[in-house]
Amino acid sequence: MAFPRSTAGSLFLMVTLVAGLGTQALALDMPKRKSGLWEISTSMEGMPKGMGPIQHCIDQNSDNLMQQSAEKTKQQCSATDIKQQGDRITIHSVCKLDTTTTTMDAVFTGAFDSAYRGDIKTRFSPPLHGIAESEMAITAKWMGACKPGQKPGDVVLPGRGNFNLDDALKKRSEPKR
Repeated sequence: MAFPRSTAGSLFLMVTLVAGLGTQALALDMPKRKSGLWEISTSMEGMPKGMGPIQHCIDQNSDNLMQQSAEKTKQQCSATDIKQQGDRITIHSVCKLDTTTTTMDAVFTGAFDSAYRGDIKTRFSPPLHGIAESEMAITAKWMGACKPGQKPGDVVLPGRGNFNLDDALKKRSEPKR
């Protein structure tokens, strides 16, 4: 299935950021990632190739901020089931996104202090921008200390520029005027 370019970009960014968080976005009792620079690669059928991995500079405050933001969005979910057994975490969630119900099943394996992998299957009912189902694989690895000049929350999108996820999450949580 090929995704429209604008939908593909939005879906890629949303899923990459959420899944790249190593499931912190889904529950407060998830493992924290090691502070420093993480490289996150994704693959998804129908997505344009060649963007390359993103890099995300984090610290414990960054992970806490993402969890706090996610806790607010969990109100849109009718079901969230998270189970951990050793280095394997399974997640099942059913959430409302505007008028679409999203059902996600994910399996993450590995260690959140060095490297992990996530396999995520999401179903959209009714389809979201014409997409009924997506499957994504994510690999994340710790690269070491953040690069000089980077601050926690900085995300580098190859060929698409940089932004600070912490700042975006803080703005999102501010009351609307």
